[in-house]
Amino acid sequence: MAYSTVVVRHKTREVNVGGRVVGGENPIWVQSMTTTNTFDAEATIAQILRLEEAGCEIVRVTVPKKEDVEACRLIKARTNLPVIADIHYDYRMALACLDAKTDDGRPAVDKIRINPGNIGGEERFKEVVRKARDKGIPMRVGVNSGSLEKDLIEKYGYPCPEAMVESALRSIETAESLGYRDIIVSLKASHVPTAVECYTLYASKCDYPTHVGITEAGSKEYGTLKSAAGIGAILLRGIGDTIRVSLLGDPVPEIAAGFDILRACDRRVNRPEVVACPTCGRLDIDLERIVAEVEAKMAHLTNPIRISILGCLVNGFGEAKEADLGIAAGSGKGIIFKRGVPIRHVKEEEMVAALLEEVGRFDEETPALKPHQEKKKTLLPVLG
Repeated sequence: MAYSTVVVRHKTREVNVGGRVVGGENPIWVQSMTTTNTFDAEATIAQILRLEEAGCEIVRVTVPKKEDVEACRLIKARTNLPVIADIHYDYRMALACLDAKTDDGRPAVDKIRINPGNIGGEERFKEVVRKARDKGIPMRVGVNSGSLEKDLIEKYGYPCPEAMVESALRSIETAESLGYRDIIVSLKASHVPTAVECYTLYASKCDYPTHVGITEAGSKEYGTLKSAAGIGAILLRGIGDTIRVSLLGDPVPEIAAGFDILRACDRRVNRPEVVACPTCGRLDIDLERIVAEVEAKMAHLTNPIRISILGCLVNGFGEAKEADLGIAAGSGKGIIFKRGVPIRHVKEEEMVAALLEEVGRFDEETPALKPHQEKKKTLLPVLG
């Protein structure tokens, strides 16, 4: 089944970050950032390996001092993810990261992140740009509402979207004047409406790819909801080429949250989605148990199949027909639909096994996605 809503993806340039091509029609990559002291290479490597196991696709490490630069050499040598060096205040750390190499001669970092509001002025920014250009290493211009340039605060009075976008655009203009275009942009704010407006305004003016996030989102529970509201709103405007869900504490849960946001927005669906009706007094089957069993037994699947499991007859038949596979149930029995067509009747105790059997047949008919491959035709078609 297909819905008619189409979101058009903001067309952006492509920037290669350690083998992950950001922008264009490439997948929207999920990032995270380590919480360890980067100079503690063993702890940082261990955390990156955990992030990679969780599905992280690009990782960022903070580099405030020279010991961290040396650690980047070890980190890059022993991990597989593209590594971003996050630089604030000391432009010399950016220069050092750009020069650093692993023992086998590879760059120690695959990208640097510069905050134009605290890098020390235009001349220092230019020095970093020249080095990045000469080394062939991309840069994220990371504008942050909490550290905007003083002259822009004086001009606008506060870190409004217009001020943040102007910061990004003038950094881009400076970089382009030096012949450098390997740029990704972020415009992060902790206030969701501000962040949404920033990215929307930026996308109307520029085609460099964007990294999207809500900064200082908060605790795992509220931060996930806040990020879903902000990142989701931006994605549904067709904007965003990488994302990060910024949460307090262990970064590993950021990865699942990021993929869930992409999946909910139909921007990148790389595993099954199970839709279930809310609990209400009309339910007369054990819907919670059935849904939990189905989700657990499909956790290993990579096909972007949409499954509806509905527990009553009020909306069940209509909504089940809208999915690839669906069950409309009531009074201890139900009907399985395949793309809108009823295919079999089942009793409640048979529902899980019968549905999984149909999922298996559906998987055989639909080739599984390769790792990191974005779904090209979804219920809400991918932007393109």
